[in-house]
Amino acid sequence: MKKLLLIAGSLLLSLPMFSQRMDFEDYDPPSTLKTPETIIKKAKFPFIDVHNHQWRMPEQNLAALTAEMDALNMAVMVNLSGRGRGDDAHFNGVMKNVKENAPKRFIIFTNISLNGIDEEGWTQKTVAQLESDVNSGANGLKIYKSQTMDNKDSKGNRIKINDSRIAPVFEKCGELGIPVLIHSADPKPFWDAHDNQNERWLELKLRSRRKRDAKVTGSWETIIAEQHDIFRKHKNTTFINAHLGWLGNDLTTLGKLMDEMPNMYTEIGAVIAELGRQPRNAKKFLTKYQDRVMFGKDYWKPEEYYTYFRVLESNDEYFPYYKRYHAFWKMYGLNLTDTVLKKIYYKNALRVIPNIDKSLFPN
Repeated sequence: MKKLLLIAGSLLLSLPMFSQRMDFEDYDPPSTLKTPETIIKKAKFPFIDVHNHQWRMPEQNLAALTAEMDALNMAVMVNLSGRGRGDDAHFNGVMKNVKENAPKRFIIFTNISLNGIDEEGWTQKTVAQLESDVNSGANGLKIYKSQTMDNKDSKGNRIKINDSRIAPVFEKCGELGIPVLIHSADPKPFWDAHDNQNERWLELKLRSRRKRDAKVTGSWETIIAEQHDIFRKHKNTTFINAHLGWLGNDLTTLGKLMDEMPNMYTEIGAVIAELGRQPRNAKKFLTKYQDRVMFGKDYWKPEEYYTYFRVLESNDEYFPYYKRYHAFWKMYGLNLTDTVLKKIYYKNALRVIPNIDKSLFPN
């Protein structure tokens, strides 16, 4: 027996060591798969980015910014943060800079503040500000995600975006003919248990402030339902449901909502990885709803647009997203037709957002 144990021990010592341990976030091996690569640094057609934030626009060098846009073939950028965080001086500075230096290249959306919603006359004051901003050149209203989750009234209660006091603002947008781009909630896994069953585990580990608590914000289902409620109530107002309504991972449900609510459009900002991992299903969806989906990006980093172009335009296989913590899976090109591309890149936005210069785009 002793001899057998010595032999077994010798064999174990001679085996390769497979017991190396590493944290999940450290495991990121390069793929050995060799497939054709199509690096697209400039969109096939001029496009409108309907979801962008330029917080420094009152003093920003717009010539430098438009040069970066030209390199991407971005004809028009929609800056959703016209008022920044609610300041009149910021809004006036944005409008002045754009009108004097690049009036054809930027469309500005205004914003409202929910602070003071309990005060008498808040609704009338907010509607009046909206009208004034539109008269000054604003072409849409952006609702921030904080206004659907985090803002509280004077009693400490979460303000619901379908609060009756906000309703006249949405009605006025319809009367003025301007769209409302609204970001409600965040990806649903942000509310789920942070464990090995959560697809956003790595993101929540590295960006722990993104974890959500239903007791504080309301559940994901509650917030999304409140958003859909305003779409249904304000049928004469056009809504752009940001980030595919956080249903890029469930296009069947998103499609049913599109069918039910013809005043709801959507855009692909920050969710291109959801489309890229389901190329056949995503292409089918974008083809069916080609008149209702717009191009958006959200965060301004020019080189990240290349991935959007590659997903939409190429037929490439198995390529990575640029933020592994955002999407650890690989993606595939959708190879959309020119007809669909043109609608997503610019035609749908031209129909929905007023005062974009049509001469910047082909027929």
